[in-house]
Amino acid sequence: MDAKWGFTGSLARLQRSFRAKRMGRFLRAFPHAGKSRILDVGGTAEIWDLTPGAAGRLFLLNMPRAAEDKQVTTAEVIYGDGCRLPFADAAFDIVFSNSVIEHVGDGEAQQRFADEIRRTSNGYWVQTPNRYFPVEMHLLTPFVHLLPQSWRAFIVRRFTVWQWIHRPSPDRKQFYVEHFISDIRLLSAADMQRLFPDAVILRERFLLFTKSLVAYRLPKG
Repeated sequence: MDAKWGFTGSLARLQRSFRAKRMGRFLRAFPHAGKSRILDVGGTAEIWDLTPGAAGRLFLLNMPRAAEDKQVTTAEVIYGDGCRLPFADAAFDIVFSNSVIEHVGDGEAQQRFADEIRRTSNGYWVQTPNRYFPVEMHLLTPFVHLLPQSWRAFIVRRFTVWQWIHRPSPDRKQFYVEHFISDIRLLSAADMQRLFPDAVILRERFLLFTKSLVAYRLPKG
């Protein structure tokens, strides 16, 4: 077997295992999720397929370009901006978001995103990769996210592990790498606590490191 494809398969299985464990933790924190009205901000059907019946009534909100994925799902799909949710206060029992808040832009945009999640939910669950995990999980490249901006841009425009694995088309590579340079802002546990002051911060660990962070608040009452 080609070493690259063997690595790709192993990585896909590992990522699926991480997501399945995360959904298990979500269901332990929110045991009534199967009877709840849930909004997934920036979500797709894929993560919910890991745990059928995990949501009572599920709404998936994403940007219009997500239509290109042509999701097949029984959830209601809504196109919109996570920083400006088109819903009333406390419209959902649970607002869920997986690896999205780091994509929305600068600190001000992340604050708007967090405020909108808190405003529209009774309870929420927001996951993001940990800034201090040694591997940058979007480009799968060690330590590059900890370098100064100019060094980071110089390196990722020329090589990343993500590029080596997936061999994207030139336009897709350019779009994703420039998005990483311009828009992705990774967060620490302290950042998440500041954005979600009423949350419990859960640390997902891999080996000796915190790989991901989850801010969650249980529904009131």
